[in-house]
Amino acid sequence: MSRVIAYIDGFNLYFGLRASGWKDVLWLNLQQLARHLLKRGQHLAYTKYFTARVAEPQHKRKRQQVYLEALETLPDFRIFYGKYQLNPRICPRCRYQDRVPNEKMTDVNIAVELLADAFQDMFDTALVISADSDLRGAVETVRKLFPDKRVVMAFPPNRSSKELQAVASAYFTIGRAMCKRSVFPDCLTKSNGYVLHRPAEWR
Repeated sequence: MSRVIAYIDGFNLYFGLRASGWKDVLWLNLQQLARHLLKRGQHLAYTKYFTARVAEPQHKRKRQQVYLEALETLPDFRIFYGKYQLNPRICPRCRYQDRVPNEKMTDVNIAVELLADAFQDMFDTALVISADSDLRGAVETVRKLFPDKRVVMAFPPNRSSKELQAVASAYFTIGRAMCKRSVFPDCLTKSNGYVLHRPAEWR
């Protein structure tokens, strides 16, 4: 069996799903989604999820925490955290001040893991769920140094990158049907007996 590691850009996928209006699939079992994206003869060896903890508002922070706990119930699954920053913004017309969320380090963390796993011969195919063009260098380098390995880009809905298309072994866009087949059950029990409930906003 051909070994596959999935690398998932959490915010890129989340905002792609949101932009598509697919709130009913946000309670997504990412490991199951990755399995549904495999071809015959492939085996999902590991799933790596890259995100950052939301600082505010409170309701979004709580919703994310429930989802992260759901993901932590999955075997052969690891979460890598970047930074979540709120950068000040001032309207040039009315001088209203607010803060804009900005996620940092995800692209770097994915690139590091992708290259490290390639050097350690941990996969035959890397399945990268993202449309962040900043990953082009890492994808190009893996394919150049390891010509027998494949890097397949799975673009979130409403997301794409011509730069990644140019360097990937293959690419496609994730469809709604695959997401619908990969949603967690509404109630999920952790190993300690605590029951996690699907957020009402994601129904």
